Amino acid sequence: MVTEDSKILLHRFNWQRLWTIFPGRCITSLCWRPDGKAIAVGLEDGTISLHDVENGKLLRSLKSHTVAVVSLNWEEDGQVIKDDSVNNSTYEDRTSRFFPPAPRVPRMPGLAPGDTGFMDDSDDSFRELSNSSYQRFNILCSGDKDGSICFSIFGIFPIGKINIHNLSIPTPYATEPATCRLSHASISKIALSKDLCHLIVMCSGELNHDEVESAERQLGVHGCHCLLLDTSIFWKRKNELHQVAQQASNIEDLIEVIRSSLSVMSKQWSDAMHTFHEKFDSLSSLIIDHGLDSSPQEEFLSLLGGARTSPPVHQFLVNSLGESGVKRVSKVVCGAGKELQHVVLDHLQPAAEIIGFRMGELRGLSRWRTRFQGIGLDETLINNATEKSGILLVQVERFMRVLSSVVQQFSNFFNWLLKCIKLLNQEPSDQLLPYNSELVVIFLKFLYDQDPVKPFLELSEVDIEPDMETLQRVKELVHFGGFSDCDFLRRTLAEEFKQMESSFKEAFLMPFTTISRKMLCKDVLPLFALPSSSASVSVSVPISVTYYKDASTSVSSYQTHEHGFIDYISFQIPGDSSSNIANCIGISRRFMHSLSNSSIEESASLEAVLLSVPDGYHCVDLSLYKEGQIVLLLNETTSASECSGESCMMIVQADDLPFVSIPRSGCINTWNLDQLKDSVMHLRLENEKVRNIPHSVVAPLAVSASRGVACVFAARKRALVYILDEDEDDVSDTE
Repeated sequence: MVTEDSKILLHRFNWQRLWTIFPGRCITSLCWRPDGKAIAVGLEDGTISLHDVENGKLLRSLKSHTVAVVSLNWEEDGQVIKDDSVNNSTYEDRTSRFFPPAPRVPRMPGLAPGDTGFMDDSDDSFRELSNSSYQRFNILCSGDKDGSICFSIFGIFPIGKINIHNLSIPTPYATEPATCRLSHASISKIALSKDLCHLIVMCSGELNHDEVESAERQLGVHGCHCLLLDTSIFWKRKNELHQVAQQASNIEDLIEVIRSSLSVMSKQWSDAMHTFHEKFDSLSSLIIDHGLDSSPQEEFLSLLGGARTSPPVHQFLVNSLGESGVKRVSKVVCGAGKELQHVVLDHLQPAAEIIGFRMGELRGLSRWRTRFQGIGLDETLINNATEKSGILLVQVERFMRVLSSVVQQFSNFFNWLLKCIKLLNQEPSDQLLPYNSELVVIFLKFLYDQDPVKPFLELSEVDIEPDMETLQRVKELVHFGGFSDCDFLRRTLAEEFKQMESSFKEAFLMPFTTISRKMLCKDVLPLFALPSSSASVSVSVPISVTYYKDASTSVSSYQTHEHGFIDYISFQIPGDSSSNIANCIGISRRFMHSLSNSSIEESASLEAVLLSVPDGYHCVDLSLYKEGQIVLLLNETTSASECSGESCMMIVQADDLPFVSIPRSGCINTWNLDQLKDSVMHLRLENEKVRNIPHSVVAPLAVSASRGVACVFAARKRALVYILDEDEDDVSDTE
């Protein structure tokens, strides 16, 4: 549940509270992952965050929208094929054969577990919940208030996006082919069918013919419409999409590991260099104070050559720095170098190796053009991304060599300083580690006031100049299958990572674009008119959409995607509707089947019924409950404050309702439900299952079909849970 101050509370069915989290932004929508192990949270800034149900930890965060996410729907492939010999989806992720478990994001030194916002390494549930390898194929659909609908496989890999304003909506029952478009539209509810073949979009807006001149389009009638989108590409190509999304989503995780590793390494090395320069920069001031014009490097070289120690160097080594200061700086710098090596070996390099392997898998799939070209897996783009992942591995090895050399020279320099301080203090130095004079000279010339490690970890405009002999050898290797990009030796590790990430985005954008183009609108059902005053604002109408198995037909596993499910759409017709129907509940079914027959005479499969709410009550919310049942939440009509009056929860057996076939019309301004105004069924409290509630209630109403539990919100800021007992004639009063 979500509280008024945007906190999420999760309870078990025994009302035991598991956790409470506060995302820090207004929550606009919620939905469960099909396996019940995670929830998706839509926020007002367009972010969708996924949370672990057991502890509320953030698993993923996806910025698919730019405005508030008003509707979420997460659907899993409902088809189960018993014969494995015809199941092409048995795809094995072979990564675990060759690699240990994928590395995790490194923790910034000094932070306690959990401070980073990531799960702890010891929490094994994170890997299971966030890894797509453990999940059946599923799609998370999200709709925002500007009319955009995004699709994500496993809730993490974006695979498509459409906007209902840009849809060309056919009017299939018109006498001549015609299309129309929506304007000023806002989404109320989206629902993907269980076979992933259709998406029903409930929206309000103005529907106009494309052929009408722009000056006349404003004459279109504003109302509530039901759109039917063809998303059969998800079913037809689910095996291919599953394989691509499984590899791509894991690659994105590993990219985050590399990004965080570079950030941690840059911070650690920067702090170490700050400590070094903070101590040694004082020598320059001492040299100036003594009236000398030499540099610290020249003074140290003079000391190394056996000349007399100058006063500023003597004062710096004996008084300012001292033996303890050298040891402290040596521990910081050399310790940072070792930490960087651990981050590379434990996090960055394993992540880069697994990325290279997974890109190789995708490269093999991209060459299977008959299957994967249809979903936009472009072989050229994948080849380029694969090469970039290989180049990154070379850059990692190159960085490790530079880092190892730098740390060694720093250590040798500090050993020499300790020797000098001992000699200046006339103390024995036999127990000190030996040093190499040549390395001290190299350090003073090239490392004392320069940092060759930092450019590798940060984006820099200064290119690294490789020696011409190495560059020539790399160019010669192109003829033997080497990297076609020979300029990688001029780039740093951070720049190479940026290029690799960019190549991945380009490669994965192609399937996103391809799938988006293949999702088309098949049909539109105008439901009821709305007053023109509401055209510029979002209309909140209780709506529920679900899909049930069609028990009337026996279909094979190959036919399930066409005729295995029946859509049920229930909605309240608002009292201020411009139609002649008021205070009624509309229920329609078989909307997505109304185009399946060949002729108009045979295609009148759309059925609907109107239910008149009992006198003295109005509908607050509604929900479809199992097949053939609808739960209505009704408030007693009263002019007093919202906390007064009574309410009730009513369960209606929809199978017993007098559904009427609705003939379709090609006119977009024909409100189909107006045809039922003479056959409205009046609901009676004494004839239905009713549970009286001694106070008024507010939306939302949530009903679990698997557990028989209804949760409603009372206007007195209390949450109530009711058990729906089907074996009795009344709703159980267990509260």
